[in-house]
This record gives sequence, C-alpha cells and structure tokens, in this order.
Amino acid sequence: MHPYDHDLERGLRNRRAILGDAWVDASVANANAFNADFQNFITRYAWHEVWGRPGLEAKTRRIVVLAITCALGRWEEFELHLRAALVGGSGAGLGAGGDACTRLTPDEVKEVLIQAAIYAGVPAANTGVAIATRLLHELGHELPPRPATEVAHPGTGRSRRTASTPALHFTVREPRGLAAGAPAPHTVVLSHALGCDVSLWDALANALAAGHAPSGARPCRVICHDHRGHGDSDAPPGPYTMAELADDAARLLVELGTGPVVWVGLSMGGMVGQELALRHAERVKALVIANSTSGYDEAARALWQQRIAAIEQGGLEAIADGAMQRWFSDTFRATDPATVARWRRRVVSTSQGGYLGNCHAIRDMDTTARLGRIKVPTLVIAGSLDQGTPVAMSRTIAEAVPGARLAVLEGAAHLSVIEQPAAFEAAVRGLLAGLSC
Repeated sequence: MHPYDHDLERGLRNRRAILGDAWVDASVANANAFNADFQNFITRYAWHEVWGRPGLEAKTRRIVVLAITCALGRWEEFELHLRAALVGGSGAGLGAGGDACTRLTPDEVKEVLIQAAIYAGVPAANTGVAIATRLLHELGHELPPRPATEVAHPGTGRSRRTASTPALHFTVREPRGLAAGAPAPHTVVLSHALGCDVSLWDALANALAAGHAPSGARPCRVICHDHRGHGDSDAPPGPYTMAELADDAARLLVELGTGPVVWVGLSMGGMVGQELALRHAERVKALVIANSTSGYDEAARALWQQRIAAIEQGGLEAIADGAMQRWFSDTFRATDPATVARWRRRVVSTSQGGYLGNCHAIRDMDTTARLGRIKVPTLVIAGSLDQGTPVAMSRTIAEAVPGARLAVLEGAAHLSVIEQPAAFEAAVRGLLAGLSC
C-alpha cells in the first residue's frame, strides 16, 4: 500500500478549510487507540467523499449542515459548524476565495434558522437562534437593540402611506449589509407602469437593497410607490395630468426627507420621471426611463381615446387581453403563462376610475420639446420587441436629453424588467456605478 493516503489527505484538507486549523489540530491531537479509527473514517467518508464532491459549493453545504443539525437537535455539531461558518474556516482548500467563499453572514444564518422554523419546527429554530446569538456576541458582532414591532419583511420592505393627500402607498427597503450607521450610497425610487403596482419591482428592489457582491456594488435604499389610482394608493376622481403625478412623487420625497434620488421608471413611471426631473429638478440625481415615451402623435392619442371609451363601456376586462399582448412577447406568453395571468389579474383588479384617470394623463403627456432641460445622468432602456413604446420612442428621448445613453434589451417587450430581469438590472447598475455618492 502506498504510504501517502490520498483520500485521508484530501479529507483533512477539506476539514481544515471548513472547520479551521485550530479545531482540526485539537481533534487530531486527541486521537487515541479507541477513537483513531473513527477519526480516520469520518475524515475519509464525510470530509473527502461528501465534502469533496463538486456538485454543491462549500458555502451551500455549510447551509445544508446547519439546517439538518438544527432540525435534528444535534446542538454540539450545530454549534461547531455555526462557529466555523461565521469565521469562515481556514480559508484554504475548497474553492478559490478562501474565507469569502465559505463564510456565512449573520443575515444568512438568520435566514437558515427562519427557514428551519417552517420545516423543522419553531422550538428547534428557537434553540438555534439562542446559540447563534451567543456566538455572535462572543465573536464580537454588534447586535444593537431592535424592537420586534419595527421589523419589516426584507423581501417587501416597510409599507406606509403618505400623510398628504391623495394618500400614496409606498414601501421602503433599507440597505442590507452596511456597517451600523453607514449611509446608503444612493436612494433609488422605482416607479411602475399603468395597471401595475409596487410588486412589479420586487426582484430588482431586493437586489439593489442587498448590493451585489461580485461587482462590489454597495446596497441602496429603495423606495417603491403606487401611483394614484393604483394598488393601495387613493384613487381621486380623474382625469389626471402627468404634472399631478410628478407632483405626487415630489411630495412623497419631501415627506420621506430624502435627498436627490435615482428615479427608475417604466412606461408611465418613466413619463412621471421626465416630468419630475423637469418640474422638481432638485429631487433627481439620475434618471432611468424604461419602455416609455415623451409624447404621442395624433394617431396614437386617438388609440388612447379608443381605449378609454372601451373601458368606460366594458370595464377593464375589455382591454386586459390586449394589454397582455403588448406587455409580453409571444415567446414569454407561451412559456410563462402563470406570470401573464398574474399581471392580467392585477390589471382587472385596479380601480377603474384610477386607471382611466391615468390613461388621460398618458394620452396628453408631452415632454419632447423640454427634454433638453434635463441635466442629470440619464439612461433610456428600450425593449427590442416592445409594441407599446417601440425603440424609436426611446431613441427620441435619448437623443433629446443631453448625454443620455440608450440600452436596447433584446427579446424584451413592454415589461422588460419582467421578461429580461438580469439585463435590466445590469443596465441600472451600470448607471449607478458611474454616480458619485
């Protein structure tokens, strides 16, 4: 037999990478005539045969181990792996990146335990939380007091309404992962399309609030709001104007006490963003105008008037199917009918009066001649398959706003943030990366 045991050596390497040198050295030093066979067995079987498999990243295997040991109440093993997870092992052996590759943040540990509470039971997770809290204190993590009544779901943010009227519903996602007291580099406002609501932005809002580790992007404060007549905002009698919608946005920002924001608007949200930058320039740091227009010709305005008449006669059901055909490409409607059905339900459940009020604002909006007055960094996003606001409309905006850049997302129709979320996020992050804090 060859004197060098590859399986054992690989197992020791992986064990050190996950649990750290100090723990492994102590364990090896304690080997004796009774337990040496067992140590040899688990080093080869667990740490080489299982931990050495490439099918899952080491960090993912850490999470699996924590969840299982919590579920089974194997608290000695849970604490051992939790401590190693928080300090990142020895930083060698499994994958490039060392500690950063395998370490878990307190937020990630928290999510493991919340998930365990659902599938393994609250008592088990409760014990896990107690052990984790003790270890975090021991390892020097700051855990400032925080009342449970002030906790908001991180996937949706804290939900509020403006004190001023008409009341606007909005959500705030605070930046995640920043050091205590560190300011967010940007406040980003995400503004939805006609017939949608704040949930249009769930994926992008969560991504921006969490930052982006590979690119080093810092997390932002993210605000989403329902336009008047939409979602949980008031629906005062219409018709509305785009100026009123922009003034709504401005008073929301005043109530929040925020400085200039990065405004990201899709379709109607992009129209509001144009007016906001023109009417309240001091409120806007940068502008993203996606799948939008700066105005319509007479033929298009006539189509909007026909849509208004159809709703007045047959309700929102009369236009819902047509909206889905404009919003989503043929391919997307065929491959993801559940998402299309969800947004159809959102359209027909919108306040009819509010929807009509906004239709008037869209029909009559016209900023083309004034776009040259916008002086903030501007990104215009278009969808190559967008029938509602074709690429030509976006190009008109990009050519009129000084220094604006046009990004065309291939394969995207009108709701490009739904059809091409990764490309949309990348475009927004590209703008953010060029802004000063």
